Amino acid sequence: MDVSRFSQVVSTSKIIHPKKEKVRSTSIGSTEAFQELLRHSQENPAEFWDSVARELVWYKPWNETISGKLPDFRFFVDGISNPCINLIDRHIDNGAGNRTALIWEGENGDTKFYTYNMLLSEVNRFANVLRSFGVKKGDCVAIFLPNLAEAIIAVLACFRIGAIYNTIFSGYSEKSLADRLISFKPKVVVTADATKRRAKINRLKDKVDNVIPTIPSVEAVIIVNRLDSEVQMKEGRDYWWQELTKNASIVCEPERLEANESGIVFYTSGTTGKPKGVLHSGMAFVTQNYTYAKYHMDHHNDDVFWCTADIGWLTMHIWGITGALANGVTTIVYEGAIDYPTKDRFYQIIETYRVNKLFTAPTALRMLKSMGEKPLEKFDLSCLDVISLVGEPFDTETWHWVYEVLGKKKVYINNTWGQTETAGSPIAGAAWLTPMKPGSSGIPFLGAVFDVVDEEGNPVKPSQLGNLIIRKPFPMLCRTLWKEPERYYKSYFSQVDGSYYTSDLALIDDDGYIWVVGRSDDVFNVAGHRLSTMEMESAVLECEGVSECAIIGIPDEIKGEIPLVFVRLSDGFNGTAKLEKRINDNIIKQIGKIARPKTIIFTNVLPKTVSGKIMRRLLKEIVVSGTVSSDITGLEDPTTVVHLQKVIAESKFY
Repeated sequence: MDVSRFSQVVSTSKIIHPKKEKVRSTSIGSTEAFQELLRHSQENPAEFWDSVARELVWYKPWNETISGKLPDFRFFVDGISNPCINLIDRHIDNGAGNRTALIWEGENGDTKFYTYNMLLSEVNRFANVLRSFGVKKGDCVAIFLPNLAEAIIAVLACFRIGAIYNTIFSGYSEKSLADRLISFKPKVVVTADATKRRAKINRLKDKVDNVIPTIPSVEAVIIVNRLDSEVQMKEGRDYWWQELTKNASIVCEPERLEANESGIVFYTSGTTGKPKGVLHSGMAFVTQNYTYAKYHMDHHNDDVFWCTADIGWLTMHIWGITGALANGVTTIVYEGAIDYPTKDRFYQIIETYRVNKLFTAPTALRMLKSMGEKPLEKFDLSCLDVISLVGEPFDTETWHWVYEVLGKKKVYINNTWGQTETAGSPIAGAAWLTPMKPGSSGIPFLGAVFDVVDEEGNPVKPSQLGNLIIRKPFPMLCRTLWKEPERYYKSYFSQVDGSYYTSDLALIDDDGYIWVVGRSDDVFNVAGHRLSTMEMESAVLECEGVSECAIIGIPDEIKGEIPLVFVRLSDGFNGTAKLEKRINDNIIKQIGKIARPKTIIFTNVLPKTVSGKIMRRLLKEIVVSGTVSSDITGLEDPTTVVHLQKVIAESKFY
């Protein structure tokens, strides 16, 4: 990133005060009152989290609100509850059983509607199905589904019986699927025959069939019949969802779970290329996201909320499932692309269901902006009230377009920050209570304490760029890495003693707002999807003729970042179109279409340190600015800079 340009954006960004007569979701009715609650939560977190947890249902109260400190901590110690009863049963018990809980719509226009009563019945059916296969508390269930109602039901059923679940993005390649299943070792895999996106069929069951032989832990595969397509069924292993659930009981006693017991494993890319299984405790995850979503979105029980994320990303679980259902709202799940089959599909859904609370990604909003104003002119979007987002830095130009054009200056924009590891957005605003600042990620939120430090761990001056760290634990923060506790300590706690190291670069401006500008490690975000350079480079290096490679993420107007591949060829090979296609195809095969690079640049040299490490930071600096202003004394051969400047300038990238 061009830091000088960024600093100018920060210094010129002005606070915009939200205008709303009444905030209905909480008793906090003013900015001043919220600021007092915020101060209390950060200075006395035990008292704050105790009060939050008491708003939910528990079989047995906790003995201690907070035990330990980073990196080893627990919340609501020995408190017994269940996530599912706080997402569904609690509302039914309070008389809201006939309120609409879930609306599902497919890309082809198919729809399903579930009240809270109906949703509980379907969750209990599938929970009983899982128990019939011997799944019990602590067993693993993998969910390889697109955005189907059944995917939400499967997640809630796992919560209900205390199974540990992992959802896997349905667009992943067989290799990416296999990597995660080999690590997770599920007892049951839930998938579909196939799914359709942009009218293209993705045969999920075939992918599962091809990788299951390498996963000896799998005892059963349960298949949702989505497209009624022909699949191979292995007797004694494969079963149809619809046949299993039709006769299952609609009554299922919830498992009683201690607040810190494992509930969710989500894989995220790491700098080693091996995906990290981030482990979250189920009840603590629900407790914090209940109160965060309430304030982030100004939730109240007549909301119609739409989270546009895919079930394969934790965002959907944070906002579309837990945050929404814990607050008793109606949540929409859409299976498909928001600009297909027509460019105005996004606006159609908002108008049809009168969506008033929206959670999406900067990528989606940049895409809408690029289409212009004409597609939205024929739709009544006056229902929109709050628009929140996460995934990557949000540029101020698009922020103003969303506020002025899409929202008609009548919406609250909540540009939040979070990671798979934080399981929510601990940097954000409270809708209609926190003044907005275009481009900023917001303020350290309830119970979250942040700092920005230099390489030695010392706090930097205000408005100075540094490494973003978390000083205190909060309930939804990850507890460890699946089967890799030492990697957990090394990845997040070896850099600054007693603090969680986010690997993000940020600054805190004079008003206390945090600006997160990007990754400090070799991981980058494409349309909100975190990709590892190592994982991608491994796919490139598999191609015959490739000697070395380096991949960087470069700014993209729509996706935030997009991969750019540098390749040094082996002797005797040339950078042909055929080789370029082979590299592209292998990246897609190994990782998925989301990793498709902007272009491939063939070069004779790559910038290396004397120890042989490729300096990707330097490559990115040349691509973005055309020059090098950082220290290059560590380069083995400084003349490579001039060569690379010429190669990049002459590439078709420009």
